[in-house]
Amino acid sequence: MLSLFEIASLLLAISAAFGWINHVFIHLPHTIGLLVMAVASSVALLVATHFFPTLGIIEVVQQAISQIDFYSTVMEGMLAFLLFAGALHVDFDFLKDQKWPIGIMATFGVVISTFIVGTGFWYLAQIFGVELPFIWALVFGALISPTDPVAVLSLLKSINVPHSLEAKIAGESLFNDGVGVVVFTIIVAIAVGGPAHGGGEIDALHIAQLFFVEAGGGALLGLITGWIAYRAMAAIDEYTLEILITLGVVSATYALAIRLHISGPIAVVVTGLLVGNRGARIGMSVTTRQHLFKFWELIDEILNSVLFLLIGLEVLIVSFDPSYGWLVIWSIPLVLSARLISVSIPIFVLSVWLKFTKGTIPVLTWGGWRGGISVALALSLPSNEFKPMILMATYAVVLFSVIVQGLSVRKVISKTVDPTLL
Repeated sequence: MLSLFEIASLLLAISAAFGWINHVFIHLPHTIGLLVMAVASSVALLVATHFFPTLGIIEVVQQAISQIDFYSTVMEGMLAFLLFAGALHVDFDFLKDQKWPIGIMATFGVVISTFIVGTGFWYLAQIFGVELPFIWALVFGALISPTDPVAVLSLLKSINVPHSLEAKIAGESLFNDGVGVVVFTIIVAIAVGGPAHGGGEIDALHIAQLFFVEAGGGALLGLITGWIAYRAMAAIDEYTLEILITLGVVSATYALAIRLHISGPIAVVVTGLLVGNRGARIGMSVTTRQHLFKFWELIDEILNSVLFLLIGLEVLIVSFDPSYGWLVIWSIPLVLSARLISVSIPIFVLSVWLKFTKGTIPVLTWGGWRGGISVALALSLPSNEFKPMILMATYAVVLFSVIVQGLSVRKVISKTVDPTLL
């Protein structure tokens, strides 16, 4: 039984080793390289165990990985700091200029995608002879529809896109995960608490209350804690203490949001936007701003490395059932099609009033990565006969998204976006 310190040491050591190998020999983008190497190592261990079952190596690794609660680690630990670090570097003026596309794609877009994926997944299950209630198909739609802000913001560091398009991609990913988690929570509550499972009805009023209280409450909490943070920082000029203030406000905001049953992701994003924009302008000296932003860039890189490593290593403890193979394979184009539709509808409607950069739809579609949040939500599902297929489909979409889409998004951009804007 490994201690928490031993597990953390192991993950950091593997991240550093894989990162060095990738940087020196493989030359993939850092997070993609870590994920590819982790998946390859996991598959190699599984193959080695199949041919040499007496070695017992995989049992040791599986025991270590199984001690990590992926959902708690990501959703109640890493995510708060990753979202704050991402929001800190986003220019609020760019977001404000793109508020309508971002707001509609992060809300209605997620809902549209949830129902398209859910309905399509249910039909695919019928075609391939897999028993799956419609509500559990919607659960898959809800957890896979939001783009992952951690993956997307990591992508934006390595590619060159027009500022207006970058604002849409970053803004949508920062807010749609909070909305997606709320939608996921509501649909899971219906699936688990419905009459078929011995629970009661959940009416439309209750759903609306859940949605607006969680999302609106998270935004309000973020405004309050963000304002407190930057006012406190404006009163002093001591960068070490101001960095400590940001660490404290992120931790406290997310913990309080969880306790109040409101959206922690939305709360820390709003806090990060306030501190990174208004706080940086009026509450920080040049020295503080340089040190604070560099500190959070480092936190972002370290946590990103560990998260993508964990996604790859979790393959070792996920049970894969070959009977779901075709359903899982077809879930990839289904999710991409739903993403295309959920992006196209808002843009076509808004194009009556707003002008969009050429290539916006294909770049938003192909650049909409799924990542650790989807995996964490899938792993958090209550154990039942539907969880394994949902988890397999989630892993397939996430791996395709990060590896295939991540490595080819530059080509999509070069072929669809006006080169004079790059």
